[in-house]
Amino acid sequence: MVAHSALPARRAVLIAQITDIHVGFGPSGGGVEEPNLVRFRAALERLVEGPNRPDWLVLSGDITEHGDAASFATAAALVAECGIPVLPLVGNHDDRASLVAAFPRVVLAGGGFLHHVTDAGMGLRIICLDTLEPGRHGGAFCEARARWLAERLAEAPDTPTLVFMHHPPVISGIDWMDPAPDEQWIARLAAVLEGQKQVLALHCGHLHRQIGTSFAGIPLGVTPSVAPQASLDLTGIDPALPDGRALITAEPPAYALHRWDGQSLVTHYEVVGNWPVLARFDAGLQDMIEGMFEERG
Repeated sequence: MVAHSALPARRAVLIAQITDIHVGFGPSGGGVEEPNLVRFRAALERLVEGPNRPDWLVLSGDITEHGDAASFATAAALVAECGIPVLPLVGNHDDRASLVAAFPRVVLAGGGFLHHVTDAGMGLRIICLDTLEPGRHGGAFCEARARWLAERLAEAPDTPTLVFMHHPPVISGIDWMDPAPDEQWIARLAAVLEGQKQVLALHCGHLHRQIGTSFAGIPLGVTPSVAPQASLDLTGIDPALPDGRALITAEPPAYALHRWDGQSLVTHYEVVGNWPVLARFDAGLQDMIEGMFEERG
C-alpha cells in the first residue's frame, strides 16, 4: 500500500437543523422529565459531542407545543448550553412574542413577521421565513411576506442562498398533514422563487417525517422531527370516518446537517440513538481505507 500523509479535513460550513421539538407536550414531574425534552437533549448532545459540531443551529419551528413563555425559556436555556449560534423560526404551535422574549437577538421584521437573514460564511446566505398564521395549522405567505422575500433575494442575486421555513409548500401524500393543493400562499411563494437560481434549496419541518422533493424548480427537503414522527401512511383519509390508522409513532428523534463547502450543498439526516459501532478505523481496516484513497488518484 502507498503511504498517505495526513491531510486536513476539507473546510466546510455545517448547519444543523432541528425541528418540531414541541417542548411542553407530555407528562413530567416527580423526577420524570418531559419526553420531548429528553429527545431534544439527546439531539443536542449528539451535535455537541459527536464528530460534526455545527457552525449554526436552525430551529425550524414548533419549538413549543403551546407557544408559552416557560416552554420557550426551557428550550432557549438548553440551546444556550451548546454554545452554537441559533437561528429560530416560528411554527404553527409557537407564539412570536414568546419566541422573541426567549431569543432576544431575533427581531420582528416589517409587518411583525419573524424573518431574518444571516451570512453563514464561505459565501452562503441563510434566509429564514415566517409562515405562521395564528390559529391555523397550515402555512401562510401573504403579500407583505412575498415583498420582503423578493427584496431580500434581489439584494444578492448571485449569492448562494439557503431558505428555511416551517411549513412545506408541497403535497407529501400524508393526507391529514398536507395543505390543499390550490392554497394561495403556495402559489404566491412559487411566484417569488421562480427563476431565483441563487437559491440552492428550501428546507422545512412540520411534517414530522423526512421527505425530499422540489418546489418552483428548487430542491426541497423536510427534516424529521425531534418529537415523535408521523406515521408513513399515504392512503387518503376521511375526517368523518375514524378508521383506527396509526397517526404518530415512537420513532427516534432525528435532525439534518447541511454541509456547504463553497461550491456545493449536501444534506445528511441522522437518527439519534445509542447505536452499536460495527466497525472502526483501526489497523485492521487501514488497508481498506488506504485502498479507497488510492482509487481517487
